[in-house]
Amino acid sequence: MSLREIAAETGLNRRTVAKYLSNQVPVRPPKRASSRQPRRRVVDDVAPLIDAMLRSEILLKGAVIHERLVANYAFTGNYQRVKLYLQEARPRIAAELGISPGELAGLHRRFKVVPGAQAQVDWGDEGKILAHVGIGKVYSFHMTLSYSRDPFVCFTTSQDLASFFDCHRRAFEHFGGVPMTIVYDRTKTVVRRHVAPGQAVPLHPEAVAFAGHYDFDIDVLAAYRPTGKGRVERQVAIIRDHVLAGRAFSSLDELDAAFAAWVPLRRAKVHGTHGEVIGLRAVRDHMALRPLPSSLYVVVQRHLRYVGKDCLVAFEANLYSVPARKIQPRQLVEVRATRSQITLHAITPDHRGETWLATHPRPVGRGCRVVDERHWDGLPTGADRRVTTGDDLPAPRHRSDRASATGSLQVLLNQAPAAQVEVGRRPLSVYDELTGTRPFTPTKDAR
Repeated sequence: MSLREIAAETGLNRRTVAKYLSNQVPVRPPKRASSRQPRRRVVDDVAPLIDAMLRSEILLKGAVIHERLVANYAFTGNYQRVKLYLQEARPRIAAELGISPGELAGLHRRFKVVPGAQAQVDWGDEGKILAHVGIGKVYSFHMTLSYSRDPFVCFTTSQDLASFFDCHRRAFEHFGGVPMTIVYDRTKTVVRRHVAPGQAVPLHPEAVAFAGHYDFDIDVLAAYRPTGKGRVERQVAIIRDHVLAGRAFSSLDELDAAFAAWVPLRRAKVHGTHGEVIGLRAVRDHMALRPLPSSLYVVVQRHLRYVGKDCLVAFEANLYSVPARKIQPRQLVEVRATRSQITLHAITPDHRGETWLATHPRPVGRGCRVVDERHWDGLPTGADRRVTTGDDLPAPRHRSDRASATGSLQVLLNQAPAAQVEVGRRPLSVYDELTGTRPFTPTKDAR
């Protein structure tokens, strides 16, 4: 066949046919078209669900997505299949949302609130700022109104449940009302236990009761999201720079007084974000707060402890006395702790139906002994113990005293059971015969 005929048969250009016939290009067999359909992946069945999750939260972790698919949609694939799909799906969804994949990490969405709608709470660890007066650790409690950035700070030596919510009461009194919502991280005084991301967070019963009494909602942040309460996070650093830095304090009251003296200076400044004077904006914030309830809600922390043989109960590295006439050694008692006092109660009521044992003021710091001396009434005091060096020997008794003492001793011996036993009597020569010695002859001196 000529080149023209071959070109017409194959549909190629005549010069292309000539190139291949001249052996200038290696001839490869044509690829056979695959008759099989592309194999369907297990993850394809849940791909729309994964895309919907990414649209709601573009940074949602693959482990969380796989966990939800297994729990809620009976997904049978492994985590690696989901991970491989996310490598393709996450950039695609980010492009749909107008977010560059390189800009996802480290970013968060800014939110705005109306007056009185929200406050944020956080702890600060101020370390050994009062160690020179015997207080080993000091913490700062922070609450910031989100609309105005109006701050509140108080200082305490404990982060326990009673101290935490007592600081809330002081903050509400400082602001003159209660915000509608308070934002927390997953602290143990608010969250009863930690759960996986995406699951409902179980709240502490005392936190729920306190929030119900003061009529505010609890908003717990997602795990590893400190930017959700960045307004109070920033306040922690501001307080350290403007109130604590370069100063010496000798008590918690001095720390609180230093903050109170600084508040007018803070409220006179123009905030860099909302561009208004903090004090003027705080007026609108305070007016929108909910009113304080007529009664206080005192949070009580309850623990069980054993009573020692010294009538002392140990709680948080301090010792508290209980009445010796009302308890037994190693008895189990209940400790009810508030921020200012410790109350001790018996587990079972007495014959009058009472369980109260003692009430003590709560000390500041650790290693303290809080004792009511009346609780030890009836216990040996050691007042009748005496010692001597041997120089002051007792005076010798007279013969009459010795005779009377001997007579008294004989009376006691006669009353003893051994006095009723008959004792055999034999001469000493019997023992000489038994031992084979010479007979014993008593002399005049021996007599």
